[in-house]
Amino acid sequence: MSIWKHLFSLEERRNWWTRKMPACPLRDFYEVPFPDRDLEWRQVDYLALDFETTGLQAGSDQLLSVGYATVRGDSLLLRDATHILIRPTIDIPEASAVVHGILDDRAAEARSLEVILPQILQALSGKVLLAHHAAIEYEFIDHACRNLYGYPFVCPVVDTLALEVRQFRLRDQAIRSGDLRLANARRRYGLPRYPAHNALTDALSAAELFLAQTAYRSTRRALRLKDLVVVS
Repeated sequence: MSIWKHLFSLEERRNWWTRKMPACPLRDFYEVPFPDRDLEWRQVDYLALDFETTGLQAGSDQLLSVGYATVRGDSLLLRDATHILIRPTIDIPEASAVVHGILDDRAAEARSLEVILPQILQALSGKVLLAHHAAIEYEFIDHACRNLYGYPFVCPVVDTLALEVRQFRLRDQAIRSGDLRLANARRRYGLPRYPAHNALTDALSAAELFLAQTAYRSTRRALRLKDLVVVS
């Protein structure tokens, strides 16, 4: 099915999966159309999203927490900002616990992914997924959907890391090690440094970076969603 991404648009794939799959939270997600690629970027809602995990491999690692908040227009809506712990089915590796600070005793009190995933999909409904190095969030959601519902996840995506790469290339500037890290990207726009490795803080950090990137983008024509997305 990987050839689909070359032959069919996201909207066509959304329509296909909506007709094909039985009732489930993923079908509910697909029943809401994706934002039009030709809309001016401020006319689209984005869900800034971040996960903390036991590792970076969606096929073998697990989600430990999710943080998200909506970007609407040129504003970050803090009133719906959400942070949720997710209970893994494996022990949390010591190496990852050192990074995010989530230990087995805290995780044991959390709700399961089966309970949390529908909430994530509902929050994403009708929006664009926004993240820094968004492949991680995208792959973990896709893996979870395939495991729990038997069908793949597709969604329009804006990646603040990819937007930074484009800016380096426009300036014909070499990318050095560490330049694309979230904290370093934020510093280039004069944004404050936040503590890393909390899912909600990192989601808000990516949202603020996105708003700075669009504000500083040097273009005279109207910026449209299709100018920003990496998955469309």
